[in-house]
Amino acid sequence: MPPLTRCLLRIATLLLALPALAPVTPGAAQPARAGGLAGFVVVVHADNPTPSLPREHLARLFLRKVARWPGGQPAMPVDLPADAPVRAAFTRHVLARTVTAVRAYWQERIFSGRDVPPPERAGEAEALAYVRAHPAAVGYVSATTALPPGVRVLPLTEP
Repeated sequence: MPPLTRCLLRIATLLLALPALAPVTPGAAQPARAGGLAGFVVVVHADNPTPSLPREHLARLFLRKVARWPGGQPAMPVDLPADAPVRAAFTRHVLARTVTAVRAYWQERIFSGRDVPPPERAGEAEALAYVRAHPAAVGYVSATTALPPGVRVLPLTEP
């Protein structure tokens, strides 16, 4: 593709995403609930040695700005579909963005050949199965979802 065309496509993508790029204040859209921040919990494999994680580090994992857990092990984030309400809550609280803004972020990264987004699973059961099957995985589910054996909640901290 010619450089000018590539440049124009990037500009068009950014212009379309501008309304969604406004930052969202973490936790502002939905108050914390018992059993989970803003209606969701972060889940990891039961053998994951990380006792808790700063919210900012989790955001960097999901945006693939870092690829490892604080202890140095590779991390494997997994997302839910863009239309899942729990993804909207997670994205708002952890990434401090809207789902639309995150999708624009990934379009730019993919288009520039830099990276691809975390894999999506069709629902919470599939995301939990992924986390259970991969010791390095991290995901999120509704705070009311029953967790299967082999999966535990990862508490988030603020720096």
